[in-house]
Amino acid sequence: MWTREFARIGKKYEHPGLQVFRGRTQTACGTGAAEMGPFYCPGDRKVYIDLSFYQELRDRFGAPGDFAQAYVLAHEIGHHLQTLNGIEKKTQRMGRDERSRNEASVRQELQADCYAGVWGHFAAQEGRLEPGDAEEGLRAAAAIGDDRLQRESQGTIVPESFTHGSSEQRVEWLRRGLESGRVDSCNT
Repeated sequence: MWTREFARIGKKYEHPGLQVFRGRTQTACGTGAAEMGPFYCPGDRKVYIDLSFYQELRDRFGAPGDFAQAYVLAHEIGHHLQTLNGIEKKTQRMGRDERSRNEASVRQELQADCYAGVWGHFAAQEGRLEPGDAEEGLRAAAAIGDDRLQRESQGTIVPESFTHGSSEQRVEWLRRGLESGRVDSCNT
């Protein structure tokens, strides 16, 4: 799907690597650890998934299902798309202080959510989704919003410290991609 979308705009899509691990792993971005959750490393252009996160997504966050897991992977591939399109480097240059870095990070994360939705849109068109799959992804997006995570870990919400966006924002941008199926709808 991304190969076709890139070709449409005259670019060549390069597939990311995928490293599945448990506990810790070495990356071009340093040591990857389960506590970090899934992540993308632009240094080696790989998506890293600690399989225990999927259990945590189900048990701790109440977001089970194969499409919830696919959403997480598609979100990380969204970061790969940002690297290929130069968005990741542009975002790195935007932050002069912690607040502006956090704001830029939130925009980048929400765009990756939207890209995951675009992928989901095409998966649905190709008949690869079952009834309820989109809702699984939306539940997962809501479950891992900064507001929910902060409330759970520290008992208070500090919006200016968000790095991934609120639950509402994450759901909104994933839904935007799911409904539009257009990359140009993901400009955060």
